[in-house]
Amino acid sequence: MALCANHPYAYQEAGPPESVIFGKSETMAAVRRNLLKVADTNIPVLIEGESGTGKEVICNYLHRHSVWQHGPLVKVSCPAIPGTTLESELFGQQHGTFAAAFSTGTGDIEMASRGTLFLDEISELNVSVQSKFLQALQDGQLQTIGSTLGKKADIRVICTTNRQLQQEVKGARFRQDLYYRISGLVLRLPPLRERLEDLNQLSEYFVALYNERYQCSAAPLSQSTLLRMTTHSWTGNIRELENLVKRYVVEGNEEAILRELAHREGVPVCADAHPTPALSLGQLTRDATRAMESRIILSTLRANQWNRKRTAHALKISYRSLLYKLHKSGIQSRHGADSADVQGKTLENLS
Repeated sequence: MALCANHPYAYQEAGPPESVIFGKSETMAAVRRNLLKVADTNIPVLIEGESGTGKEVICNYLHRHSVWQHGPLVKVSCPAIPGTTLESELFGQQHGTFAAAFSTGTGDIEMASRGTLFLDEISELNVSVQSKFLQALQDGQLQTIGSTLGKKADIRVICTTNRQLQQEVKGARFRQDLYYRISGLVLRLPPLRERLEDLNQLSEYFVALYNERYQCSAAPLSQSTLLRMTTHSWTGNIRELENLVKRYVVEGNEEAILRELAHREGVPVCADAHPTPALSLGQLTRDATRAMESRIILSTLRANQWNRKRTAHALKISYRSLLYKLHKSGIQSRHGADSADVQGKTLENLS
């Protein structure tokens, strides 16, 4: 990470290659198209998405492809800075303005002049600070705490949040007028479970990255392990995948991934089966195997946009065999039912 200004939050980062950032999913392709449309405008951008979906990577990408790319990218982590000091962090302060103001300090907004101000998790911004920040955006002027003089704020503003800001507005936790000011373009990043077709490419990137960083020589993940990974829920999204691959590179064994997946899911592979006097071990094993097979088929269908021929090819089975398994397990089509409902019915049929 290379500092581009004398400030702890100012940086520029090369980041992953474009092919890794956007992958193969249509949702991310749409995100890229929208980014490039507004790259050279001063439209403020709001990036929404679950934690770990890559919001900061998208912010870096937008900055690098904008007319502000030669200026600083100043990050403000709203949850990390106490509300009592966030105002002075953003706007700066004059010496002696308050007890802790031992010197005159330049605020983040001024530091981002002719560059990009990145407010990470803006939903955590104190309501009183929201008002002053809104005023600075409206007037294009900022006023240092303790000063009566205004300064021009020539910046590009990018905000991220892992919440639904419109719901925060309805709950009176976020100013409606500020929401409209920062949401010139709203980008919603999909969770990893909705872009499983990118698992392979993301995994390859992280293996190469940490091989180089830790001077290791781990091989790319096998297809069987990647297939197993498609059945995982990925609540931590790309960040969870990165940490898992990092562990694999260090340990050099795919068993590290398989064990960790089983641990995070809280049950062993065949824990769906509950022994009863009426069921034999063989029957329990068959039921658990069918349940796991159905989960794998469902995940592979999602990863291939419900294209059954591509799914059969990915699973290395015949198209006819796939149709038989779909019929037997009760999985019909993407349009027949919500995927979560389909999975629930599938497991119910197998019990």
